[in-house]
Amino acid sequence: MDHILVAENVSKAFGGIVALENVNIKVAPGEIVAVLGPNGSGKTTLLNVITGVYIADKGRILLKDKPIQKLTKEKICYAGVARTFQNIRLFKTRNVLDNVRIGTHHLYKSKLPDVIFQTKRFREEQSRYTEKAISLLDFVGLKEKTKAMCENLPYAQQRLLEVARALATEPTVLLLDEPAAGMNAVEIRNLDALIKKIRDRGITVILIEHIMDLVRGVCDRVYVLNNGKNIAEGTFAEIENNAEVKEAYLGRGRGHHAQNH
Repeated sequence: MDHILVAENVSKAFGGIVALENVNIKVAPGEIVAVLGPNGSGKTTLLNVITGVYIADKGRILLKDKPIQKLTKEKICYAGVARTFQNIRLFKTRNVLDNVRIGTHHLYKSKLPDVIFQTKRFREEQSRYTEKAISLLDFVGLKEKTKAMCENLPYAQQRLLEVARALATEPTVLLLDEPAAGMNAVEIRNLDALIKKIRDRGITVILIEHIMDLVRGVCDRVYVLNNGKNIAEGTFAEIENNAEVKEAYLGRGRGHHAQNH
């Protein structure tokens, strides 16, 4: 298996508006890959198609060489694809530990009677996954916050909590949708280190991001979309000086998305 995740000629339209047109990306196991592009270029739509929020109009999504484009969101998650969201989606009225434990629920082998009667099997699983959740909070730097209510966390820590919850599903591929949004320079440096630690655990990372210092620091390769199409692919250094990429960000591409927003 050369690639853990492949999007092959993926297209998606909403009414008459084409969000993705024959988009291709290939990600090798253990890579950190960024998908860049101006607002409205199709980046989040691509993540939504990969994770089953939308079904592609055409094209294929392959995970470990198996097509997943017709699976439900839940089955894609169980197959090993986890994500965070551009707009944070946490259970605001639950504490930090509960938010991460929720990510482990599909891993339980206990059946409903085990839960109702609090059997030994269920209690052991609950204990094991609580320990796992605490270790993930430690991993992202939130171990001291287990009892805190999630809505009381600073914005950057809520983003880290979303990463911990996504990791709790035991993914092989993690999709991060603008994880550095709202972070200051110190928090971005910490996020850079965390993404590398996630990769060191054997997890492949796909990143949508507007903070170029983070992309430059962590990514092995970069894909650039504009108006729903691939326009460039390569290392950060290669795409940084690409004329079409500069045009997309600074020229017509920016005007185009302003009209479409």
